[in-house]
Amino acid sequence: MSEALHSLKAATAACALRDARRVVVKVGSSLLVDAATGTPATGWLTALAADVARLRASGREVIVVSSGAVALGRRRLKAEAGRIEDKQAAAAVGQSLLMAAWQAALAPHDIVVGQVLLTRDDTERRRGWLNARGTVEALLRHGVLPIVNENDTVATEEIRYGDNDRLAARAAQLARADLLVLLSDVDGLYTADPRRDPEAKHLLLVERLDGATHAMAEGANAQAGVGTGGMATKLMAAEIARSAGCATVIASGQTAGPLGAVEGGARATLIPAPHGPMAAYKQWIAGSLAPAGSLSLDAGAAAALKAGKSLLPSGVTGVTGGFGKGDCVSLTSGGAVLGVGLAAYSADEARRILGRRSDEIETVLGYRGPSVLVHRDDLALRSS
Repeated sequence: MSEALHSLKAATAACALRDARRVVVKVGSSLLVDAATGTPATGWLTALAADVARLRASGREVIVVSSGAVALGRRRLKAEAGRIEDKQAAAAVGQSLLMAAWQAALAPHDIVVGQVLLTRDDTERRRGWLNARGTVEALLRHGVLPIVNENDTVATEEIRYGDNDRLAARAAQLARADLLVLLSDVDGLYTADPRRDPEAKHLLLVERLDGATHAMAEGANAQAGVGTGGMATKLMAAEIARSAGCATVIASGQTAGPLGAVEGGARATLIPAPHGPMAAYKQWIAGSLAPAGSLSLDAGAAAALKAGKSLLPSGVTGVTGGFGKGDCVSLTSGGAVLGVGLAAYSADEARRILGRRSDEIETVLGYRGPSVLVHRDDLALRSS
């Protein structure tokens, strides 16, 4: 990816989108659902599908976070979705309608879609996070376009996001995306709400997400009656994405082909990230997680890790602690701590497969799991 994406002074929304390797695009209900009819906005969706197909054809990977299930289901039920159980019923009905709309729009481009339903638990608990990441990676590997949405049919208020801006940021984080594009009903962040203040000035680049920046977003609400997010939630999402090394673009979705419009120079706001997603992820592993156990390595495994390879079970000589899958563990060799990583297996499973070849794991455990105990992407080594 071009260094321009991480240059606070040189980057623009257009070059950020052109340079990104993996892009998460968030689409809100107010864009996808026709407010007058409660049905999919077919023409707009068709144009966005062409945008997505063009990005994929150029070698970029795309993940879509889509609202709309509740709005579509509400019309089919012919009822308001006020109580949580009514909203869940509307979501249950609307999910199939939402996916049908996306598949119909993308079918002319021979793009298959796959639904990924998440709750806050799935993106904030390490085990759920790893499982969700594995599913998204597998879909991308098979050429499928992931369509992510909050699992409103089972989520309680305690584990809901409540708006898909922050869910999109978490999806970008777990997918290690380079860029998060939040399509809105305005073309970015202004110094004040432009619909109320004619003196409001548009910001092409936001270098800091501080109190003054958040104050600018107050009152910039989404279209009444359909969406639930606003500019304030978009800045909260940008903070989550930024901490994961992912830049954010806030752009207008109220035009045909909004992604192409951004690439063509349409006005939008870019919030860059100072580091790339992999560097931010490894910093998080190294500095934010307390090890729940440790793995002792032989000299060969230690050398392999320093050479940038993953930790195989054959190179592990000992396991301590009671960690679970996805927990952080220390990696030691000869009494020295080499670094930390996220375990692909629980402590009990690790003890059963230590010293074994990767092709023996299925026989020992009774199921086919990862071929490594710690993947190289999930470890952070100490500098020597």
